[in-house]
Amino acid sequence: MLAVRRYSLGVPGYRLQGYQAMLGVPVPDATQWDQIEVVGDCASKVLAQMEREAAQGELIFHDDTAVRLLSLIKENRDLVAAAHAQGLSTTNERTGMHPTAWVVQVGEHTAILYSSSRCHAGENLQGLLDKREAGRDKPLAMSDALASHEVADASRLIRCHCLAHGRRKCSDLEAVCPHACQVVLEVLSQVCDHDEQARKEQWSPQARLAYHQAQSQPLMDERKRWLDRQIDDHLVEPNSALGKAMGSRQRHGVTLTQFLSVPGAPLDNNLAERALQLFIRQRNNSLFDKSTHRASIASVLTSLIATCLYAGGNAVEYLVALQEHRREVFADPAAWLPWAYANSRASPSATRRQSRAIWARSGLPFHSRMISSRADKGPRASALVGHQRKRPCESLFIIIQEPWPS
Repeated sequence: MLAVRRYSLGVPGYRLQGYQAMLGVPVPDATQWDQIEVVGDCASKVLAQMEREAAQGELIFHDDTAVRLLSLIKENRDLVAAAHAQGLSTTNERTGMHPTAWVVQVGEHTAILYSSSRCHAGENLQGLLDKREAGRDKPLAMSDALASHEVADASRLIRCHCLAHGRRKCSDLEAVCPHACQVVLEVLSQVCDHDEQARKEQWSPQARLAYHQAQSQPLMDERKRWLDRQIDDHLVEPNSALGKAMGSRQRHGVTLTQFLSVPGAPLDNNLAERALQLFIRQRNNSLFDKSTHRASIASVLTSLIATCLYAGGNAVEYLVALQEHRREVFADPAAWLPWAYANSRASPSATRRQSRAIWARSGLPFHSRMISSRADKGPRASALVGHQRKRPCESLFIIIQEPWPS
């Protein structure tokens, strides 16, 4: 429970300490950390196995953001002081701190991984690819077009770049250059509508590719000719904000349109963007981690919690099960991956009974999971609880059906 509150809900230890004091059950933040560290020790074995599984994945979304680690901030101050002592204004050493998020499709499962260090997203992705078995097909790797997201050996993957980032540049400039931006936005809107149609129909990757080639390819080709004409005929100032946005689309034209040539290639990096929100929530509430060790524990537990929630599991029950079966977890971590742990528990029926008892005490009926749409929910769907499982081709909700109050 402490781990879920800290790394899923984003509640800092000192805040929970104050809440527990009000309840008359004091739990100091140091005690909280001791218990979380025990959970992280066991969970790290499962995470190592999940990383090996993720390295064999077919589709990888990845992105990074900023984080504050007090131990690295102190190192940065020492590096700057050493540079000043040598007569330099700043240090040449790397001083950034970045948490990276990967969302990896591994067969029918999805692994969500996090890592906080000085490495950028591209360097962390290269480390993941180094664990990939030889002879496998190249994975699809989706990110934005930042140079820091590139890997050292680009020949080991099929690079895709996010259309949503390019669209955002045009939407930000729409008030300044309405006509030029509207041309681009209308094309991208139609392409997204085509992809939504393929998602709703649950077409195979090959069928989706054929549909995009028939419906989206002419639109993207016409847009490319229009962009080329704007640049080549000097109708747009190359150094202006609009000119830079158009130039970026020209440079990354192939990687932005992989969905027109590669089956299963996504349009955007929204999955990784959403996955990063867990770390951003922690950063906004706690502001920093004390050390790289604490950041590594945060990465381990956040990875397992996020993957479990995405798979439709109960993260609290899952982490409890890992602690109850530590010996089995250390012996066979592959059997305790978030999407497989239900089959590994000594007594799954006991856990189900316990879960139902919790729901009964809360005054709510037993929940059911179903594929849902607006038509499925109808006018009487009065509550939406749990976590929405956002996947490329489906949306699963946990729904409670309750009658209207009389």
